[in-house]
Amino acid sequence: MGFSSVTYILVFFIATLSSFISCAPQVPCYFIFGDSLYDNGNNNNLVTEARANYPPYGIDFPDGPTGRFSNGRNIADVIAQLLGFEKSIPPYATASPNEAVLGVNYASGAAGIRDETGQHMGGRISLNQQIAHHATTILQLADLIGNGNLKKVRKHLNKCIYTVAMGNNDFINNYFSPQHYKTSSLYTPEEYAEQLVQQYSKQLSILYKYGARNFGISGSSYSGCAPEMMTRYDSDVCVDAINGAVVQFNAKLVAALAELESNLTGAKFVYIEPSLGYSTDFNVTDKPCCTVSTTIGAGQCAPNQVPCDSRQNYVFWDAFHPTEGISLVDGAAAYEALSPLYAEETKGTLPILEAFVNDI
Repeated sequence: MGFSSVTYILVFFIATLSSFISCAPQVPCYFIFGDSLYDNGNNNNLVTEARANYPPYGIDFPDGPTGRFSNGRNIADVIAQLLGFEKSIPPYATASPNEAVLGVNYASGAAGIRDETGQHMGGRISLNQQIAHHATTILQLADLIGNGNLKKVRKHLNKCIYTVAMGNNDFINNYFSPQHYKTSSLYTPEEYAEQLVQQYSKQLSILYKYGARNFGISGSSYSGCAPEMMTRYDSDVCVDAINGAVVQFNAKLVAALAELESNLTGAKFVYIEPSLGYSTDFNVTDKPCCTVSTTIGAGQCAPNQVPCDSRQNYVFWDAFHPTEGISLVDGAAAYEALSPLYAEETKGTLPILEAFVNDI
């Protein structure tokens, strides 16, 4: 049985305290690939509607609006903090080579597995481009820690955790946007899922070639439950057509990850199950906390508007993205799922914490 939402948040704070006491991250480095659920500033200087570097985004984040599509921390921040990193992993757009030793966040709002995904919104950094950016980082690390020797860098990368969270936009900003893309007329949902997973597998294999060994791969979210998609489909419940397509993709992804682990020597692939439903602590599930714009990116917050007061009760911050409270829950769940990838001496941390919380 999984933790409740409240328990996950308790575990988050206890595990964070444990990490600080240990004075060292549980892994030497953490690299992040993904979309707006993980983006922490890579889209800020792009010509795009997929940006979040303006108020009220960041209203509960110490640095204010940073490019996170949230009122506060996102899932990547939570995972990094639980792993024991003192600071959030910096975005590729601003990361220095010295910072990159500990990891880089390449995630980009509106990005997808397919290169054309999200193009109607303007600039974004597709997964292929994110992987190319990682290759650039590796060359920088070769000079910094490898004395020009890529083998030394790969040895370092072999110990890192890589999380990849892609696929969301390939549905909401591609397949289910027929006014902008032809994919829904070219493929059935099952055929599209198969095509996506085949391409995704090739991309993950490239990361393996570059030195990645420890992968945490998130399933696509059930975006049929996002307020924006419910509005588009004039529905007051989750859109089954979208969630059904996501289920097919995730099932094929799980099978593909098992095959990759079998074929790629030394690789570990952990599947991170997307959440579908939260505890009653989050009792506003069908509308966003912020006022949604009618002029910029669909579903995003209107600039400089005052959001709801009871953010702790909302699942959605804007019409697509979760509140910080939900990111605490999902980040703690992801951290638990990633436990097979921790260093051996830290693998028992979460069960101990769970037992502690159950005794509270």
